[in-house]
Amino acid sequence: MVNNTVKILRLGVVPYRAAYKLQEHLVATIKQNISQKDNRLNLLLLLQHPPVYTTGIRSKEYSVYEEERLKKLGADFVRTNRGGLITFHGPGQLVAYPILNLNNFIPQAHRRKAGLGMRWYVKTLEEVVIQTISKYGLEGSRSPHTGVWVGDNKICAMGVHNSQLVTSHGLALNANTDMAWFKNIVPCGILDKGVTSLTQQLGREVSVEETTPHLVDSFATQFGAEMVECESAQAEAFIPPQLQDEICLANETIDR
Repeated sequence: MVNNTVKILRLGVVPYRAAYKLQEHLVATIKQNISQKDNRLNLLLLLQHPPVYTTGIRSKEYSVYEEERLKKLGADFVRTNRGGLITFHGPGQLVAYPILNLNNFIPQAHRRKAGLGMRWYVKTLEEVVIQTISKYGLEGSRSPHTGVWVGDNKICAMGVHNSQLVTSHGLALNANTDMAWFKNIVPCGILDKGVTSLTQQLGREVSVEETTPHLVDSFATQFGAEMVECESAQAEAFIPPQLQDEICLANETIDR
């Protein structure tokens, strides 16, 4: 039976490696549920990260020397299994990781091949962000490169992964991020393009907390999802014991 309910797991500030392990745990949980004919669990993780540079599956393009150079700047460096090249995550950036059983959401016309379903998924994620920033009067656009742009500047990076149509990783929307961190890399490996944030575009401070409700509303609309807030006890149950010391629920803040 198809289930379009998505539980919102509002985390606080989570080290990237811990969030990565949590995603792997949740993907495994959903896949096990599917094997037992249980399609009910879909999650949307909302969080921020301390400063970190991450690479996608083409991580061989980044040498150990480059990794050490970036670490010396005060950020972590993590190689991942998502799509895309290098990007930065840090405070002031709204990170959303949908952990979805896509069989609950892919329209029938896109079900013939898994690749078609993933293309639909990425375009739908992009539309979530386009509609989110439109609430601020900004016109977002797509390009041949995954993500959402305002003019020639990327405002939201995306990199996704799927295992048997269970998704992980996701999007990072710059709200009031310290954009100086991006100057140390070629973001997403795209030359001659820039990065921007809601704060830069609007000329006023736009926080993650202000942006989040708009993104959740747009996610519900674009995915046809019923969004349900996880209560604290339920949210904690999704976090395995070995990660509970590293992962907090929402309301924790960090300095930029």
